[in-house]
Amino acid sequence: MDSSASRQMHKVLEPAHAMIYFAPEAKQEYEALGLSGQAELYFPSRAAALGVVPWQVVQATFFGFSPLAVQLGMAEAWTKTTPEAVLAARYRGADRALRRMAPHQLDDVAEALDLVRTACAGCSPEGRPLYAGHAALPEPAEPHVALWHGIAVLREFRGDGHLAALVGARITATQALVLHAAYTGGAMTTFLQQSRAWSAEEWAAAAAQLADRGWVDGDGGLTEAGSAAREAVEEQTDQLALAPWEHLGQERTDRLRELLTPLSKAVVAAGGLPIVNPRR
Repeated sequence: MDSSASRQMHKVLEPAHAMIYFAPEAKQEYEALGLSGQAELYFPSRAAALGVVPWQVVQATFFGFSPLAVQLGMAEAWTKTTPEAVLAARYRGADRALRRMAPHQLDDVAEALDLVRTACAGCSPEGRPLYAGHAALPEPAEPHVALWHGIAVLREFRGDGHLAALVGARITATQALVLHAAYTGGAMTTFLQQSRAWSAEEWAAAAAQLADRGWVDGDGGLTEAGSAAREAVEEQTDQLALAPWEHLGQERTDRLRELLTPLSKAVVAAGGLPIVNPRR
């Protein structure tokens, strides 16, 4: 199977999964547990599958966020609530958000759920901590929430592979953000600078390091070499994410993409994501 299948499926899966980080329903569920503030509503919800671990483990597995951001989000979270309670709140938030944004796409998800389960069976945990943590969780009882959970498992499988590709290319967290911002342009730079919470000095240092490698120019734009380096990481990510789709097979992968495309489109149309990257 061609590795392009990985990227095609990523484009379909990502909106359906990532809406949980912006949905007001999820925010309400976490706040009901005593959590507050943007960092504390994000990091514990995604890290809860790992259990109670030091914040350094969360930073390592999330990769792109500054130590300050992760510490802010994790410092008191497990004194206020538990990973089990947060996971339950996450599923309730996903349920409510999907019912609001894509009510007509949730009527019959049995076929898509079966295909997602089969794809997940093709994944292995070696070197993929976030995937392993989420894959070990019990499947939710509600079919459309179980589908969302399976999509999240596949998303974290790809994400862990992406980090391996970045590390293999000797690209640091801040360098990866500068590269992505240079590639995407527009509001993405501001979004990444604010959400990942690296200082202006750290961002500038990463840009200077990339300039030394010949990957960005003096204006912060991607050079031809930088574009090639970034695409090499993306291609490696596609290769490392191919296992579930090879296990599923081309015909059933195409069928799953067909089934999930209306769901993802509905999420995007409902404003489920703050930024839609037009170049990916």
